[in-house]
Amino acid sequence: MDIDAGLFSPVSAGTEVSALTSDRAYLQALLDAEAALARAQARLGAVPASAAAAITAAARTDRVDLAVVAERARGGGNPVIPLVSELTAAVDPAATGYVHSGATSQDIVDTALMLVSRRALRVIGSDLERTVATLGRLAAAHRDTPAVGRTLTQHAVPTTFGLRAAGWYELAAAAAGRVDALARTLPVSLGGAAGTLAGYVEQARLRSIVDDDPAPFVDGLVAAYAAEAGLAEPVLPWHTLRLPVADLGATLTVVTGAVGKFAVDVLGMARTEVGEVAEPAGEGRGGSSAMPQKRNPVLATLIRSAALQVPALASVLAQSMLAEDERPAGPWQAEWQPLRDCLRLAGGAVAAAAELAEGLVVFPDRMRANLELTGMAVVSERLAAVLGAALGKSAAREVLARATAEAERMGRPPAEVLAEALAAEDGIDLAGAELTALLDPVRYLGAAGHLVDRALGRRDG
Repeated sequence: MDIDAGLFSPVSAGTEVSALTSDRAYLQALLDAEAALARAQARLGAVPASAAAAITAAARTDRVDLAVVAERARGGGNPVIPLVSELTAAVDPAATGYVHSGATSQDIVDTALMLVSRRALRVIGSDLERTVATLGRLAAAHRDTPAVGRTLTQHAVPTTFGLRAAGWYELAAAAAGRVDALARTLPVSLGGAAGTLAGYVEQARLRSIVDDDPAPFVDGLVAAYAAEAGLAEPVLPWHTLRLPVADLGATLTVVTGAVGKFAVDVLGMARTEVGEVAEPAGEGRGGSSAMPQKRNPVLATLIRSAALQVPALASVLAQSMLAEDERPAGPWQAEWQPLRDCLRLAGGAVAAAAELAEGLVVFPDRMRANLELTGMAVVSERLAAVLGAALGKSAAREVLARATAEAERMGRPPAEVLAEALAAEDGIDLAGAELTALLDPVRYLGAAGHLVDRALGRRDG
């Protein structure tokens, strides 16, 4: 049976999260869920301890035929039905009656989804923290490095590269916080056939563990299952309350969007004619099959590709909240592959983002040269404010437009042309050092440095 190697998903192929979300990893998570359930029931005396130990010992992927489980899943609509048969055949005969005791398929699948997601989120969170740390250092190092700010793709006003990097840092830090919070709240699933836990209660009653009030047993079983699986306790069975899965989709959308913003900016700044940054070099990276001279920004490209895909996949997870009755037909099954793809794409994107941030090459001289390309136009906002106070807003804008056009047409220094234009306007004498200072883009950075300090200090403080 061929296993998806990621041929058309280079952003995730070969990554740690890809391995953690493979078919075999999901199979192991299903087995882990079954074993944890048996141990939880054994804690309360609903399953013999020896049976729980036997089930745990047999809950290994080398004891179960993955291809058989996958192919037979079509018959019942989910992989647990054939998995239970395989696991039952693998355990000690004395324990066979306790495999999947009182459970329903969705309890096991949903718990396995949470186990896989938590394992993947740990890696995603770790790579995000690497990215955050590096972007923070980048922002601090370039706190006062002047660069041109662009709006609607055009030169606008001066900024600093440090402030741009601080924006990347802020997004990545926020995403890391969401990943950490979500990873700690992913719940086990325990509801039985229709969310009442009746099957578990009845099995316990047959062993004289439950009397007329099932509450102590149910509360104890949920707590024990959560502890054995290493997941959170849900308040209610969530077979049709799909918030945990929708939350995963939303969080992974934020994650890929955060690093995607970083990637999009790098792509723009790495253009040949812009040349303000470059990706780290790597063996076999960035080449072209047709143009051997090229060094393409592959890391940023892959990150962006993931960020474009995850929101669409997450929309399926959000729509699956419309799950009918006590067990859904279709919405539940629709979640499995999109969730895996979201985890893989996010995992690949943040791994690439960490590598990109750590190896990003910055060219401050090129940033300064680009800042000066548009002459006094890049500080026109400042000039309009200063001259508006003396001439009035409309008159100031007219003088600036006329001087800019004259400088471009005649190829003369903008400051010289502007000084002449101002002298003709009611004899305003604004030239020399004063005018030079107004036209210097480095002297019009606003509160950029302070904003960098705010961003870095808020998380560190």
